[in-house]
Amino acid sequence: MAQPIPLSRHTGAARARHAKAMLLPIARRTADDLALRVHLALDALRRGVGSMTDAQTLTQTMLLTGFLAESGFGSATGEQVGAAERVVSAVFDIGRETGEWRLDDAGFALFATIATNYDKQLHSAPLWAITDASERLDRFTAGMPHQAPVRKRA
Repeated sequence: MAQPIPLSRHTGAARARHAKAMLLPIARRTADDLALRVHLALDALRRGVGSMTDAQTLTQTMLLTGFLAESGFGSATGEQVGAAERVVSAVFDIGRETGEWRLDDAGFALFATIATNYDKQLHSAPLWAITDASERLDRFTAGMPHQAPVRKRA
């Protein structure tokens, strides 16, 4: 006679823990580490000792902040994101041309606001929202459609 496949009796409990974790903000230490990377990149670009990696970090932060705001966590206006895109585009153009990766005072002020908003989002948005925003960023960088999927409402 065939033996039944042993299944864990705790799969429902594991699923419930996972579902609950998705509703909670990420661990404070993780949020602090992610935010610190952004603030360090911002400071390096402000001081004129930044790199392409720092500019990429700010670009990713700008996009994540916008995606999280679209999901209802934090605030980022279309004008703010558009202005930030223009600023970071100039940073990339000048950096590639001259090797100097720098933000001017206005660009620094704009990205300081974005970094502060991102910091708040990381500490308050639930894991599902951060995961969705991260997946949208991955699709965006891969050149795929990055719009948020339409969620069914109960």
